[in-house]
Amino acid sequence: MVGSRFVADLTTRDADAEFDVTLLGEEEYHPYNRVLLSEVVAGKADLSALALPEADGDRVRVERGTPVIAIDRASRTVLTSSGSHRYDRVVLATGSVARIPDLPGLEGDLPAGVHALRTLDDAREIVAVTANAGRAVVIGAGVLGIEAACGLARRGLDVAVIHSADTVMDRQLDPDAGRVAQATLAGLGIATWTRARTRRVVVEDGRVTGVDVDAGERPVTLTADLVVLACGTTPEVALARSAGLAVDRGVLVGADLASPDDPRIFAIGDCAQPPEGGAGLIAQGWDQARRLAGRLTRPAQGPPTAARPEQPSMALRLSLSAGVVSRPADSVSAGPTTPALAAGTDVVRLKAAGLEVVTMGVSGTRRRRDPTHRSVRLSDPASGRHVEVVVADGLVVGATCVGAPEVAADLSAAYVRRTPVPADPAHLLIRPLATAAAPAATPERMPEGATVCLCNGVTKKDIVDACRAGAHTAADLASATRATTGCGGCKETVCGLLEWLAEAEGPARPTPSGGSDATSQRARATSENNVTTGQRAGH
Repeated sequence: MVGSRFVADLTTRDADAEFDVTLLGEEEYHPYNRVLLSEVVAGKADLSALALPEADGDRVRVERGTPVIAIDRASRTVLTSSGSHRYDRVVLATGSVARIPDLPGLEGDLPAGVHALRTLDDAREIVAVTANAGRAVVIGAGVLGIEAACGLARRGLDVAVIHSADTVMDRQLDPDAGRVAQATLAGLGIATWTRARTRRVVVEDGRVTGVDVDAGERPVTLTADLVVLACGTTPEVALARSAGLAVDRGVLVGADLASPDDPRIFAIGDCAQPPEGGAGLIAQGWDQARRLAGRLTRPAQGPPTAARPEQPSMALRLSLSAGVVSRPADSVSAGPTTPALAAGTDVVRLKAAGLEVVTMGVSGTRRRRDPTHRSVRLSDPASGRHVEVVVADGLVVGATCVGAPEVAADLSAAYVRRTPVPADPAHLLIRPLATAAAPAATPERMPEGATVCLCNGVTKKDIVDACRAGAHTAADLASATRATTGCGGCKETVCGLLEWLAEAEGPARPTPSGGSDATSQRARATSENNVTTGQRAGH
């Protein structure tokens, strides 16, 4: 996802056509949204809904199914299974791989019925298993684990989740919020085994039959036809390490996203370890893609650069692969100062059927005692609701929202836009929950500056402008504005706005979502209910 975004950003900015780009990817598929894989498991989205706009153009060469073997820095060559590519720049966007726990039963290849959830193939295999499975165990109760558990429960499986911490999603939620989330999961029929240690995956005749768990005084065996491993990810750094680049957890890069060992090689996305740290979220990768594209296309400082080589190239490694772009080595300007984590790149939105969770900034394990912070909390476990906001210097610096999508929408918008907040932060929680916060009666009353897609910063005005320029379907808008290509939470709102615009400007428009009139009406209703005039974001 990050590599494709970088190429799109680079070619858009590269008005002088200085770069030729080769994109190398190990997977054979067109770009797709990994963030929505859990939606496929839940049956809420089909595979076609994951498609992302693809980098193309006369100067972009894409090679799928092409694993990269090595980077030869001495000869400035990327070696693949099918040949070699000369480069002037290499951008590593290799992402991360699912971490497979070191457990008895998981030695070597995974047994039948045991799957991670990281790729399109993983999602397909899990969905195939659910056709004949009755009981599932999810190991790990982070964001992905909870999304997978809720998705499997939605498909009718009996689901148990095993987690070593005291409560679920302990990185994002404090214990009180975690317990509210667990109560909601119980209402969905999902059993949560916290403070538990997985001892063994039980395998018989090559197929999983259960999981042994230590959870209290005696071990318990949970029966399972399907086991989903949601034990976190590990940055994919093997290629960088073999090339002699500095590697810690990820590929070490400076504020300019370049390796300290080679100014021609950069890293972005999950595989990178920048000075400000990694959020582990797609928004940070997209921000890095934008920053690097801007840096590489910025006019050089100092004397004119050498003439462009006859066959230049820059290698972009995508998802266990590489790519190639061309520009003289001395044309890159001096790097910026160390950046802070960009606002909005650390907003976590749980995409789980039946459980609404949004966190941002100072929350969960990122919560530190700070005398300048003022927090207000409203906890109502009986209704499955827990909200907290942290403010400092008149701005939202953190928030936790469980079971309160209206509050989450307002707080996300305030956090990302850095808009001033009321002197009494309690109003941030009470106002969206009160009946006084009436939603706009029609999308026409939605402010032009209201953010519809928080992941990409797309406003109502952006959608209206793109629609009037010829983008009449959700796919057209995704290509034109990138709305819906992040967490996917804004898709129904976007379709609702398109339906409204189609009705307002004449009957000749195609149906925005490509669906039935009933679908369009539901989408329009969603857009109307998700926006409060002057306040509400579209997520």
